[in-house]
Amino acid sequence: MIAVDTNLLVYAHRRDAPWHGDAVEVLRDLVEGRGGSWAIPWPCLHEFLAVVTRSLWACPMPIVDACEAVERLLASPSVELLAETDRHWEVLAGLLGTGVVGPRVHDARIAAICLEHGVGELLTADRDFSSFPTLRTRNPLVAR
Repeated sequence: MIAVDTNLLVYAHRRDAPWHGDAVEVLRDLVEGRGGSWAIPWPCLHEFLAVVTRSLWACPMPIVDACEAVERLLASPSVELLAETDRHWEVLAGLLGTGVVGPRVHDARIAAICLEHGVGELLTADRDFSSFPTLRTRNPLVAR
């Protein structure tokens, strides 16, 4: 199973974001089922809503529009939402033991959720995930 990180969701939904067109293509393939089963960790949906509605954009996305974007993602018949399991603390603690601190704890949470669910690959443009060698990552925007 492939999981999608926040940055790809943001890039695909913000026309003013870098790599918008490429991110739209990647997400469209997944939503339309051309990539097989795929997943979004819940923390990535929360972060998506927080990022696209922030004033850091010249024109922040209204929360209603952001929620509609999430609804469209969830309508994909091949998407699965990933949450913490009963093993979460054990997996997260193992990742934190590698010296992860500060804002990277959020990345460790996403990585742990992916590992708990047997995600084969996390699609992300964030190199910070390379700190978690047990989680395979790929930036699908580089090759496009």
